[in-house]
Amino acid sequence: MRRILVTSALPYANGPIHLGHLVEYLQTDIWTRFQKLRGNNAIYICADDTHGTAITIRANQEGRTEEEVIAEMSAAHQRDFSGFGIDFTHYGSTNSEPCREVCEEIWAALRAKGMVIEKDVEQLFDIEKGQFLADRFVRGTCPNCKKNDQPGDNCGSCGQTYTPAELIDPISTLSGTKPEIRTAKHLFVQIEQLHHFLDEWTQSGTLPKESANYLKNYFLHEPLRDWDISRPAPYFGFEIPDSPGNYWYVWFDAPVGYIGTTKEWCDREGEDFTSWWKSPDTEIHHFIGKDIQYFHTLFWPAMLNASGYTLPTKVHIHGFLTVDGEKMSKSKGTFVKAETYLKHLDPAYLRYFYASKLSAKITDIDMNLEEFAMKVNADLIGKVVNLASRTARFVKDVGLSETYPEDDGLFAAAAGASDEIAAAYEAGDFARATRIILALADKANPFVEMRAPWELKKNPEKAQELQDVCTIALNLFRQLSIYLAPVLPGLAEGAAALLGTEPAKWDDVKTPLTGSPVNKFKHLMQRVDPAKVTKMIEESREEAPAPKSSLDLAPEITFDDFSKIDLRVAEVIKAEHIPEADKLLKLTLGLGEGETRNVFAGIKSAYKPEDLNGRLVVMVANLAPRKMKFGISEGMVIAAGPGKDEIYVLSPDSGAKPGQRVS
Repeated sequence: MRRILVTSALPYANGPIHLGHLVEYLQTDIWTRFQKLRGNNAIYICADDTHGTAITIRANQEGRTEEEVIAEMSAAHQRDFSGFGIDFTHYGSTNSEPCREVCEEIWAALRAKGMVIEKDVEQLFDIEKGQFLADRFVRGTCPNCKKNDQPGDNCGSCGQTYTPAELIDPISTLSGTKPEIRTAKHLFVQIEQLHHFLDEWTQSGTLPKESANYLKNYFLHEPLRDWDISRPAPYFGFEIPDSPGNYWYVWFDAPVGYIGTTKEWCDREGEDFTSWWKSPDTEIHHFIGKDIQYFHTLFWPAMLNASGYTLPTKVHIHGFLTVDGEKMSKSKGTFVKAETYLKHLDPAYLRYFYASKLSAKITDIDMNLEEFAMKVNADLIGKVVNLASRTARFVKDVGLSETYPEDDGLFAAAAGASDEIAAAYEAGDFARATRIILALADKANPFVEMRAPWELKKNPEKAQELQDVCTIALNLFRQLSIYLAPVLPGLAEGAAALLGTEPAKWDDVKTPLTGSPVNKFKHLMQRVDPAKVTKMIEESREEAPAPKSSLDLAPEITFDDFSKIDLRVAEVIKAEHIPEADKLLKLTLGLGEGETRNVFAGIKSAYKPEDLNGRLVVMVANLAPRKMKFGISEGMVIAAGPGKDEIYVLSPDSGAKPGQRVS
């Protein structure tokens, strides 16, 4: 029997659980249930991630303490998880004394190994709010890949980590203003000291191949950056014992929550804590999203290695969820909260749909709502539950046959698929597991259809044949329900109740039931009602706020200000290169009545002189002459565009004449 400790990334205590979150928690729950079904000693540990500035801001806005906010969110999270059948062994909080104790232990180990240093860092300060900005309250352009609208700690596009001050064009999300840079002292962990260890560990097979290659190619080929581990007050979290006024950054104590929450459970249950986190006999499996793999595959193993804790056996990494091919949207109603889903639909639908999409690869999954309904109805209702619903009622008074009848090898074939299905579950390839299981259902249903028990029922002389056909169908149904038990525990329980058996074990698929009673059939699952899906989406739909302009508009002016600018139609009489100038063309502009002006225009990257000759343009005619290296410029040509080859000289409509005023 294997001893297995399983974790999911800790949900942040500042918001509700939604369908995107549930990809990970259902994935983890299915894998853990499979291990238990196989007879392994598997525990599933999770907790709320409770620290950081966001909690304080929300608490202040609502006139409550941080502790009150996180207590309310913990209750809501656990309610929603329970509604989807997610079975945690223990659910805790990072704001607990066991978590603080483990943080201090790991910190002392890092200090003892000389891995902690102090540096002056440039930090963003919101002048309007009068505070330093935590990472999550800054958005800007990634300094590495130049992707816009990225958070202040790591890029969601390329995975690069950085400080908020390194963002290009940072904006405070608290005030919408541009923060200024101020200097503050921070504590750093030098994970470069463990570069060789991290290189070996990440390439050891612990991570998916895609992640191992990603780390090797983008991070481990150069020195690892020091990890900024402290944040100054005010900050909701654990104060660093040997650095008063500084607090551990949330990404330090969040993964420590895995250990601290396990310790809390061990203390409650009288378990030996060291046997779970400091024993080579225990497997540790982390389930995380691809957006946080950097923290879990570099920083976290460095912390564990330095402090003598067991390293993860496997880090399972999944992709993101899209709905109908797009990012979840509040305005479209596809950003669905767990609570809202549970008001309208059976959680078993989502458990099965996600399982049918999750593979061992780091790929995004799409929840096409039409496919969602069709797959559940066709697979679960039409193929699996159908076996019981069409046969159980015919044998509720006589039970199953005393000996298992001849079934053309169907039961033996399904039993023989046990190892292949188990291997798929073990690898996290739930999509493959469900495909194999449904292929078995595809073989069972034609058997029932051909034997037609509803026709046999009409002939009393066919009573034994009827009982035999139903015995075969119900045993095949039981096999499917056991194989699907990690995904659909409610279906497995319903099958056990129907057939009067104890909760199933994995190897029960190898022995048919005979001579036992069959209870009255009760509906095990209803079809997906499209009207309920529509109601769920409508309830989730939120009016989109008026979009904020991304234009860098100049300060407001009056009409009188505008009237001071004399815009005139002009004809390009001659355009010519200036050999010494990289950006400028010399334009001779005609304003009519024989009046001309020389203008130097920075449009050389986008226009050839011969393309401009004879063209009508708009110029500022009353701009004060400006002496330049190449002569005097007597105005300005109006153009649009960001620059380089994207420059567009404005032209009046046909019929305009040189010298006419533009207003």
